[in-house]
Amino acid sequence: MAQTEVRNVTLTTRFAVTPWAEKLARSRSLKQFSLVSTDVAIILLGFIASSEAVQLLTDRPRVPESYPAALLFALLWVAALSGFGTYALQHTRAGSTEYKRTINATLLASGTMGVIFYLVSYEYPRLQFTSWIIVGLTGLCVVRFIRRRFTQHLHIHGLFTTEVLIAGSSDHVDEVARVLQREKWIGYSVRGAITDEPFATTRNGVPVLGKLNTLPEHLDSTGVPLVVFAEGSFDSPAEFRRLAWHLEQSNVQMALAPTLADVSAQRLEFRPVAGLPLVDVAQPTAAKSLRWLKRTMDILGSAILLLLASPILLATMLAIKLEDGGPVFFRQPRVGLEGQEFACLKLRSMCVDAEARLAALKDQNEGAGVLFKMKDDPRITKVGKFIRRYSIDELPQLWNTLVGDMSLVGPRPALPKEVALYDDDTRRRLRVRPGLTGLWQVSGRSSLSWEDTVRLDLYYVDNWSLVQDMMILLKTAKAVVGSDGAY
Repeated sequence: MAQTEVRNVTLTTRFAVTPWAEKLARSRSLKQFSLVSTDVAIILLGFIASSEAVQLLTDRPRVPESYPAALLFALLWVAALSGFGTYALQHTRAGSTEYKRTINATLLASGTMGVIFYLVSYEYPRLQFTSWIIVGLTGLCVVRFIRRRFTQHLHIHGLFTTEVLIAGSSDHVDEVARVLQREKWIGYSVRGAITDEPFATTRNGVPVLGKLNTLPEHLDSTGVPLVVFAEGSFDSPAEFRRLAWHLEQSNVQMALAPTLADVSAQRLEFRPVAGLPLVDVAQPTAAKSLRWLKRTMDILGSAILLLLASPILLATMLAIKLEDGGPVFFRQPRVGLEGQEFACLKLRSMCVDAEARLAALKDQNEGAGVLFKMKDDPRITKVGKFIRRYSIDELPQLWNTLVGDMSLVGPRPALPKEVALYDDDTRRRLRVRPGLTGLWQVSGRSSLSWEDTVRLDLYYVDNWSLVQDMMILLKTAKAVVGSDGAY
């Protein structure tokens, strides 16, 4: 406990900020000005870098006559970025929208400039123009990535967060609050709840500040810049419309949290019909994960990784054999696609009689739900501690992936006795092939609760996409190297 307190004091001291800095950081106009000025600097630096590179590689002299055209393109580029909404602050917190809009704006600006050059018969150096676009777009995306990661790091430590009021029924308020409190990197701090239910606090401890008809007064008195309307926050569209009118002259932002939990943005499409805001929700994508594209990626990926990992495998196998002379591999029945059992391969990381000793350790279980976990499991060998820390023990599962028992990405394969305890919702994990890595592994690994593990697995099953698989694989490399939450 003392170490935790010291660590918290250290973090607070390290990231301490003055009130005026907080006030400046909350200024929307200042934030947007910094976004625009940064992009202008990146675009101009891209022009200088591409010009110097082309001159160095081709020995072509600079063409000062092209500078007015370059200035026009830079202005058009910034205008396109603004027109596509890349400076909308709500897109700078999470998701890929910011990157998509940046790419689309760049393509539009460069295409428009190309048409202008053609119409006026102007010969702008093509190599320089192309290299400028590539360098500039790369710089814009990299700066956004760095800015987002730095901001998320500050948010995790409670700095420069945005206070939020949540209006609605207490259960739905708690549901929204749990997400915002769990995902601290988003940067929202729950100030309180506004609900008509007669509680001082919600079940999860969110303080109730007042009733729904007092929301405008609480927004005025607290100065909270954002209110989230959950289910039960208003009885009719007319009531919400009147509230929006009341907030029209203020800087308060309104957000709706519909009862659509764990649905990816790719499955949602906003479609206004005669003034009625409808949201089309595409069907879950579990079936798509079984198609040839994912299977082809599994075959190619596992074959390449097996080849690359073969020196590590051989060295580890030798170390295991030398330590206690026992078998190198551990074969364990696991449950795969649609409940079919298969022999899951691992490099042995425990003593030979590990299964026999399990019963004596049941009362020391530190795992969540149906999982058995111990941070200091006495059955783990010296070699086993190292290979578990960096997931080397799971490399033989690349063979399971190659032959079709598993996939590179998916829910982790469960033991038959664990599956026997699944409820109907949790059994949906079996709709796809189990994976070497999954969404929950890059979100905390062993540190997650059982409920969060199931929630992330079900989200993956219902919202599968090839892009998401690629992102999980990239994040897995980082999680394994950092041994985050592994034991």
